[in-house]
Amino acid sequence: MTRGNARELAVHLIYAREFTGDEPQMVVAARLEKEYYNNLSSEHPLYEERPSRVQRAYIDSVVAGVANRIDQLNETISQYSIGWDISRISKLTRVILQLAIFETLYVDDVPTNVAISEAVRIVKLYDGEEATGFVNGILGTFARSLTSEVEA
Repeated sequence: MTRGNARELAVHLIYAREFTGDEPQMVVAARLEKEYYNNLSSEHPLYEERPSRVQRAYIDSVVAGVANRIDQLNETISQYSIGWDISRISKLTRVILQLAIFETLYVDDVPTNVAISEAVRIVKLYDGEEATGFVNGILGTFARSLTSEVEA
């Protein structure tokens, strides 16, 4: 499984938490359980290959990280989605934004431009063209603000 597929799988798991409210470890364990996972392979090609140990560690880390920093991530989304109340952003788009911001701030081996391009790729797959521009705009402004902070 590629990092991109692992990221997409992480989006699925973070999104699932939006509905269950389960602890991150429970969601990951339940959804990656062999039989459950294999059953999903007939519904979505993402589930045809199981994550490697390295990708599983990444998934565990980002799903828990987003859950543990949800308020901060949502505050950041609100700050950069000028004119939009966060409740008006679809849950899926919000999850994709949360993951990209989390990766930018806390995952050392993911460059900011990769986090943004992957978020745009995933939102295009699941939430359409309109959401793509929205996500790209928010994350681009967020990334520029980080660059400005470093330069100052």
